[in-house]
Amino acid sequence: MEVQHLLSGLCSTPLVQNPNTQFVVKFPSSSSFAQSQSWVSFKACPCSSQRALSRNVVECRSSRERSGAVASLDNGDLKNEIRRKKLAVFVSGGGSNFRSIHEACVRGSIHGDVVVLVTNKQGCGGAEYARDKCLPVVLFPKTKKEPDGISPIDLVAVLRKLEVDFVLLAGYLQLIPVELIQAFPRAIVNIHPALLPAFGGKGNYGMRVHKAVIASGARYSGPTIHFVDEHYDTGRILAQRVVPVLANDTAELIAARVLREEHRLYVEVITALCEERVSWREDGVPIILSKENPNEYN
Repeated sequence: MEVQHLLSGLCSTPLVQNPNTQFVVKFPSSSSFAQSQSWVSFKACPCSSQRALSRNVVECRSSRERSGAVASLDNGDLKNEIRRKKLAVFVSGGGSNFRSIHEACVRGSIHGDVVVLVTNKQGCGGAEYARDKCLPVVLFPKTKKEPDGISPIDLVAVLRKLEVDFVLLAGYLQLIPVELIQAFPRAIVNIHPALLPAFGGKGNYGMRVHKAVIASGARYSGPTIHFVDEHYDTGRILAQRVVPVLANDTAELIAARVLREEHRLYVEVITALCEERVSWREDGVPIILSKENPNEYN
């Protein structure tokens, strides 16, 4: 069964008739899928009536048509026709950045759509949110704790079938495999809760980062968004936002202050990516072009 058919099946009658059922669907479109016992889960979205079902099916079709069509930017010289982008988000926890990204897509702030959620913890809050929104959830990687996870090769195959343009890491606490990096060059970004290159690297995540900031005596912190390479937090920096570290701050206070900026900054950066406003200097440094004036950068 093709992935596209599985996704369109989210609006099908059998799913709506069983709103509390958790569906597990296998991708048997290649021999590697057939051999690896790889699974992807979908949760049905209930409709109150057959009329509501018909309306939802039409809306699904309209959404797909809009996704495949070109859209125009209404801002002076940037009236270039740009295809709506398809996004894959990776999470390991509650997924607050994932939620802000998805909400921005729904309200139209981001010229793109989240088409799949990838997680290494199928019971995490981000995965539950995705299922509630009828988004497919892919379990990766395969481990002893998560034996139903898929391999890096199969993950690349799934993302390619879904025609993913950008991979967005939003609190995903696993090293990205080289197969994925090679398949999506300059198309994988991550958000880190400190001003890289400081306080980065393996093991520096979550509250550990904020405690390290306080212990260092640093006067400023803030989120960093960077492209992903084969190592932890060493890819090219795309955007940063500075917040103050106050004398009596705790790690929790800094975390809350930084997280508020994460939600804003990540949406701004993804908006620029989907509007094709990210340019690369000759020295390999990515910059974000201004929406109002393409000759300037943010």
